[in-house]
Amino acid sequence: MDDTLKIDVKINSGDLYDYMLRHAYHGAQGLLGSCVGALAVIIFLGNHQWIYLIAGVVMLAYLPWSLFLKSKQQAINTPAFRETLHYEFNEEGISVSQREATESIKWEDMYRAVSTGRSIIIYTTRVNACIFPRREMKEQEMDVIQFICTHMEPGKVRIRR
Repeated sequence: MDDTLKIDVKINSGDLYDYMLRHAYHGAQGLLGSCVGALAVIIFLGNHQWIYLIAGVVMLAYLPWSLFLKSKQQAINTPAFRETLHYEFNEEGISVSQREATESIKWEDMYRAVSTGRSIIIYTTRVNACIFPRREMKEQEMDVIQFICTHMEPGKVRIRR
């Protein structure tokens, strides 16, 4: 493997939606809302009171729908998502640049690396992340994963194919 790896990424609303869903449903609020919504539907099945079905469906559908709308809005309104982001992986960390702005983060400062069916996500904090859509990485996907696994602590990496 080379000492550096460069990749260009264009984030769209689907990529943001995938990230937001993963983030929401791996937190207490998303899990709790889903459990309460499912419980309401189960109660409806037992006593046939429509209010439980309505409440359950609303609770189960609200989060995905609101995240879908938020991802569409964020893709349109955030200037950084309108243009390609240029990433460079190196021994020190990851640098991202767009136009004349560049930011870097060291490997040891990264919070966690995870994957979804659609993306590789590197959390730089508990709520901020770099999103690497698989469709954008193409043949570089395994190189990106190898870079992450080589440079981040094993306990912080949860990437599956």
